Amino acid sequence: MSQTVVVTGANKGIGFEFCAYYKQKGLNVIAVCRSASEALQGLGVEVVEDVDVSSDHGIDRLKLAIGERSIDILINNAGIFSNQSFNDMDFEEISRQFEVNAVGPLKVTHALDNALKRGAKVALVTSRMGSISDNTSGAYYGYRMSKAALNAAGKSLANDLKPRGVAIAILHPGFVQTSMVGYAGDISPATAAERLAQRITALTIETTGTFWHSNGDVLPW
Repeated sequence: MSQTVVVTGANKGIGFEFCAYYKQKGLNVIAVCRSASEALQGLGVEVVEDVDVSSDHGIDRLKLAIGERSIDILINNAGIFSNQSFNDMDFEEISRQFEVNAVGPLKVTHALDNALKRGAKVALVTSRMGSISDNTSGAYYGYRMSKAALNAAGKSLANDLKPRGVAIAILHPGFVQTSMVGYAGDISPATAAERLAQRITALTIETTGTFWHSNGDVLPW
């Protein structure tokens, strides 16, 4: 029987490429998004729309769509990005990034907990901008803080789910050419998704909770 992978933020960018990659590998792909693009609709995967990972409505809709099925891989990819410098603060936007980037993946993982069978893998697509020791340039308050919070959540999930045989990967994709960064990255979404998928494949219960770059390097907290 084919494995089942659930991908949030599947409409475009890395999320879309995750879906394309796993579809090509023969997995059952459940693509979760707020609104599906024509490209995603044409990919031949199951699409679950109207899911904002920060809202109770979206989480309930996702849980209902999964139903009694088991999940082998859960990829928490949905996220938003904006910059707040010290001289140009937007505290509402900082809070919004927390809700989507940090609390959202925790809500999704908690809601789908019963569907994660022994041996399942959960990936959190984070950023090295959430690394405190790697921050040498400041700014980006909401994004940095939300990704640091996501990293902390991932480490706790790794500890809490390890006895059940569920492993957690905390993953930085690299500087990816997506709309989030105005397509200014140095690798394509397809390359990022393939590299991240390799990290997920290599993940074991012994390496759960590790913070990885998509190239395989272990990143500092």
